[in-house]
Amino acid sequence: MAQPTLELISALRHTAARLSSGGHYQWGHMGACNCGHLAQTITNVPKHAIHEWALERVGDWETQANQYCPASGYRIDEVISAMLALGMTRRDIRNLERLSDPRVLGRLREGERRLARNRREDVVRYMRAWADLLEDELPAPAFAEAA
Repeated sequence: MAQPTLELISALRHTAARLSSGGHYQWGHMGACNCGHLAQTITNVPKHAIHEWALERVGDWETQANQYCPASGYRIDEVISAMLALGMTRRDIRNLERLSDPRVLGRLREGERRLARNRREDVVRYMRAWADLLEDELPAPAFAEAA
């Protein structure tokens, strides 16, 4: 599971807001899918560039994460590096694309846990639940502990 950071929480919330307000979503497009949207937020790289970079190597986001090598020279690995730098893991990338992390799903109400990986509303729900989970796991500020 990702390290809880304010930057990642903010990126998840910003991405969920963009998607819920009608941002272009297309699950089969590497720059406009679940991970593609979060990657846009984190890197400020447009969806068409992320998609082109991902197509330089074969595979979906899970395959890209599994093949990730920061020294590969592939530009998609630079995108993945930026995602990892915010605290994500390669497993988080796979889980986001599939909306499948059990801890995130556990944050949802019983009847809302069956998410479709390619449905905008479910992606928004997942990202918000993930942000809430990470926010709850943020370490307490040092000044609060001293009191």
